Formats: sequence, C-alpha cells, structure tokens
Amino acid sequence: MLEKLKEIALRYEDLQAQLADPGVYGDAVRLRNVTRELKELEPVVAAYHAWKTAKASREDAEKLLHDPDLRELAQEEFTAAKAECERLERELTLLLLPGDPNDHRNVILEIRSGVGGEESALFAGTLLRMYTMYAQSKGWRCETVNLSETELGGVKECSVLIEGEGAFSRLKFESGVHRVQRVPETESGGRIHTSAATVAVLPEAEEVDVEIDPKDLQIDTYRSSGAGGQHVNKTESAIRITHLPTGLVVECQDERSQYKNKDKAMKVLRSRLYERELARREEAEAASRRSQVGSGDRSERIRTYNFPQGRVTDHRIGLTLYKIDSILNGGLDELIDALVTADQAEKLRQGGGEV
Repeated sequence: MLEKLKEIALRYEDLQAQLADPGVYGDAVRLRNVTRELKELEPVVAAYHAWKTAKASREDAEKLLHDPDLRELAQEEFTAAKAECERLERELTLLLLPGDPNDHRNVILEIRSGVGGEESALFAGTLLRMYTMYAQSKGWRCETVNLSETELGGVKECSVLIEGEGAFSRLKFESGVHRVQRVPETESGGRIHTSAATVAVLPEAEEVDVEIDPKDLQIDTYRSSGAGGQHVNKTESAIRITHLPTGLVVECQDERSQYKNKDKAMKVLRSRLYERELARREEAEAASRRSQVGSGDRSERIRTYNFPQGRVTDHRIGLTLYKIDSILNGGLDELIDALVTADQAEKLRQGGGEV
C-alpha cells in the first residue's frame, strides 16, 4: 500500500505542475481531465500526508519512552499518535478501494409507475419530489427532460437530468423497485394497499462514450400537451427519437424549443445506450458493479415505504428507519451512507482487507 501511496503523491505533484502550464488552460478537455483527477486524488494525498505526520510523531514519542523524566508525557503522545495512525490507515484502505469510473458523472433519473394504477402513479410523484428535494439539499441542478402526469397529479413516467458533484456516486444505489404500503386517498374503506414504482439511475454519457449513427435514428415531432390539456404548445416542438437498432424510444416535450428538446432527448438516449453497454460488460465478466447492495436491476425490489408504521426498510442491507416523513422530504443521507458503507465493506471482503 505504501508504494501505491507514493505513486499517487508523485502523480498529484505532476498534475499540480501541469496546472501551472499556460498550455493546459488553452485545452478545455485536458484542463477538465487534469482538474478532475486532482480532485479525485486530493483526499488520498491529504490522508497520506496526515499519516506520515502521525507516524513521525509516534516514532518521536517512542524514543522518549526510555527517558524516565518524560516517560509519562511520551506515553500519552505515543498512544494518541498510534491511534491516529491506525485511523488514517483504515481511511487510506477505503480511499484506495477501486472506485466506480462513473462516480463523477451527472445522472439521468427515470421513474415509472408500476402495479397499483393511480396509487402507483401518485407514489411515483412522491418519489420524484423526494429525489428533487434531496438534489436541492446537495446543491445539485435538476432539469426535467420528460414528464407524463395523470389527471390526479400522479406521474406515469418521467426523466430528470441531475447535475452536480457526486450525483451518481450518491444516487446509483437507488435503481430498482420501490414499494409503498399505505391507505390511498381514493380508498373509502381504509384498507392498506401495496403498489410500486420503478427507479432507474443512469450515468449521463458523453458523446465520446457512445457513438450514434444519425442513420439509426428516427426523429418525430409533435405538439406538447399535459394532463387535462394543460401547457398545450401550438407548435410541434416536442421530440420523439427512436433508436432503430435497439428499439429504444425517448421523448422530450419540456422545452418550447425543438432544438433544446432534441438535445435533452439525445442525452437520455446516449445514457441508456451507455448503461446497456455497461450491463453487457458486467454480464460478460460475471461481476456486479454494485456487489453487496444489489445489481441495480430495475426488477429488483430494494425498498419498502410503510406509511401506517412510519418506516422505510431497505431490503438489501436490512436497514429499517422509522422516519418516513424526513426521508420523503429528501432526508436520504442516512440510507445512502449505509449503502455506501455496505458497498465498501463488500469490496474490502473481496479484496481480503478489513474495515
């Protein structure tokens, strides 16, 4: 591990030197790559330097343990420095775990209502609100790509672009089936119903990731419209793109500009194709990118929101929290932190390390 840390420290110094080169600032792509890599390495280098400082303090204190006049004070310093070294070694072990190459990416969040009719659509709307509030709490930017609503304000399906530092790294564990148990507003008998909605979290793909032949696209335009005829657009600005080789269809009618709708739709299509390719590679390698906390398969039930009991249970890690209101208002950090920890523990187990 020590050799690896030395290599990282040298690489960090090299990247800092590159930033001092005026030529780097003239190349937008290179500048973005250098600053991104610097940001990724910074916590490792900071922890490594802190560990070296703690190690030096421990060694100095250890030498003074043989001095009768300073032994008591030296013992305190030695114990504190030793504990700090051990803490930093655990932190460095986690920091050196292989990262997800998509963690730095923005997110295409897709939510679809499932079994349960109107109640499922209302729950899908609740999930959309939850993720929007969570994104806002993180300072991320949310932009609706497509939204299909029901007459009662539920969500049949939607696509949202979420842009911000760490968006995919935090949200990637949310893919799967979310189940709700509650008494619907439309239920007069007070019976608890169970319904579900599906969430997909896709890393936003860049043009260099997926090459799309324009000949493979069928692009149709139509007039935008909302539930009950609301937001009707008199021009055909809505876009429907069909990727002929795969049959994937993406729609966008959020903007009044046909060009902007096409741009958003292409982002979603590119991300779906990128996710397909990632899934194909995973299957070929017979290894799950998300290991312990689930494959991210949209058919996998991952979480239950039980309103009568006020609880939320994540089935992948067996965690139950009795704070449903807080969670549905965007308070997802406790759940996500637990999922990240479980993922790290599994990677350590597979690598033969310990937390």
